[in-house]
Amino acid sequence: MADSISLRYGINPHQQPAAASAIGEWPFEVLNGQPGFINLLDAMSAWNLVRELRETLSEPAAASYKHVSPAGAAIGLPLSERLARSYEVENLELSPVAAAYVRARGGDLVSAYGDFAAVSDTVDVSLSRFLRREVSDGIIAPGYEPEALEVLRKKKGGRYLILQADTNVDPPATESRDHFGIRLEQPSDRKPIDVSCFDNPVTTLTKFPDEVRRDLLVATIALRYTQSNSVCLAADGQVIGLGAGQQSRIHCSRLACGKADRWMLQQHERVLGLEFDPSLKRPDRFAAREQFIAWQELSQPERERLRSQVTNWSGPLSEEQRREWIAGFRTVLSHDAFMPFRDNVDRAQASAVTHILQPGGSIADDDTIAACNEYGIVMALTGQRLFRH
Repeated sequence: MADSISLRYGINPHQQPAAASAIGEWPFEVLNGQPGFINLLDAMSAWNLVRELRETLSEPAAASYKHVSPAGAAIGLPLSERLARSYEVENLELSPVAAAYVRARGGDLVSAYGDFAAVSDTVDVSLSRFLRREVSDGIIAPGYEPEALEVLRKKKGGRYLILQADTNVDPPATESRDHFGIRLEQPSDRKPIDVSCFDNPVTTLTKFPDEVRRDLLVATIALRYTQSNSVCLAADGQVIGLGAGQQSRIHCSRLACGKADRWMLQQHERVLGLEFDPSLKRPDRFAAREQFIAWQELSQPERERLRSQVTNWSGPLSEEQRREWIAGFRTVLSHDAFMPFRDNVDRAQASAVTHILQPGGSIADDDTIAACNEYGIVMALTGQRLFRH
């Protein structure tokens, strides 16, 4: 590649001209399309996230990125029948790398609309055929099967952005950022996130089963690449709720737990059984299911529009039905910095959280630990903050 490449525009269309240049070796090659400023910010963050997930968990990994934070991230575990119905992929044969991306996108189906995709393994035909039907701006991967590449080259009228990551290029040891006439420099954040995170349990209960460790590592690695403050819930090898970029930690928790609740409730038989006007497209169906779940939060016009879209309307889920369904799940939660008050634990337990990772260091740690003991939640302190700005 050339020393620099022209970008479509900067962060906003009026910020032109814009360009990208490599400090050392280019970490990717452009195979199709022309990148924009935000595309490359998302692509580089997403690529490093899936690369770290792959190295840590030894499974194909994927991320769905929007505005420099993941809408979702996952490893390539098989989907249950119920989860496949929720994601509307029950009739598709999914390879492990395709399953990873389906899961990453499915963690927040509404936010993933127009995402930038990243996968840790070669893109195969299974993944390319799934991507072909989704609203997505681009993808970065270490390689592409020839037939898969041809499928993707035709997406968006031939303008779909396709980047091939160079697996031999590692992130630089230092990073810098220019802002308002000053240059900030720091070492890159490469401190490992691994099983040592579980070495310091501080609650009465102390066990972290293998599946819990897996899910907490998914959540915690995702936080490294998320705008702070941030809180992440995970289950079944994937992110299910991520609250990012909030000034208040409890608002991060409420946002993340609310998304996790919707992920769980989207698998409820009442939600899966909704029938829609045949003219409704897949993204509109996903949005309608989310509105059905969030019925109490809707305005009157939103409620009327939803009722007009659902052809077998029988009323919303009751609060008792919601609580009973969520109680049947097991989720885990990770924080990118200390939990300042026990209200974060109070909110977490209502979303089926059984295990928590957080750095610790708050003057209220004892209150937080007591809250975990009250609910039977296992918590460990990592001592490792994961802010990203």
